[in-house]
Amino acid sequence: MAYYDIYVTALMHHAGVIDFAGSQSRCALGASGVTEAKSEGDGATPLGRFPLRRVWYRPDRWATPVCPLPIVEISQKRGWSDDIHDPDYNRPVVRPHGYGHEQLWRQDHLYDLFLELGYNDQPAVAGKGSAIFLHLEKNGYQATRGCVAVDEAMMRHILAHISHETMINITQ
Repeated sequence: MAYYDIYVTALMHHAGVIDFAGSQSRCALGASGVTEAKSEGDGATPLGRFPLRRVWYRPDRWATPVCPLPIVEISQKRGWSDDIHDPDYNRPVVRPHGYGHEQLWRQDHLYDLFLELGYNDQPAVAGKGSAIFLHLEKNGYQATRGCVAVDEAMMRHILAHISHETMINITQ
């Protein structure tokens, strides 16, 4: 299998272009645009080059993805800590959870399938930003809270061509 990186270029405000393995598409970015100085709750997408850690999916909405990355089923008890006081900050948690967290099992389709980016995770620094994902877009590429969002066709293309070496490059 050929090795490709994912390239995301911010255009203006929360709009961008994603280019990967011969396909290009629009994408949504954080409502505050992109930044080199990401902080929790700022609504910005971090600039930089990051590995892809795992693929998460809802088994009631997607078939088990086939790709070389580790695969995680999302259940109704899955969450992701975004509380700077939580010892599990920027990590998956089981709900109920005694600290603030994002619910991964959602009514909208945003997290039906997403790729976990290796951002602020080795080690996680409280307040530097959490839950940075490459996930599905909604409502005509609405701004995200700091993630990168793509349509289903691009997500399927990414799954078909990623490797363990694939990195995502987010630039201006």
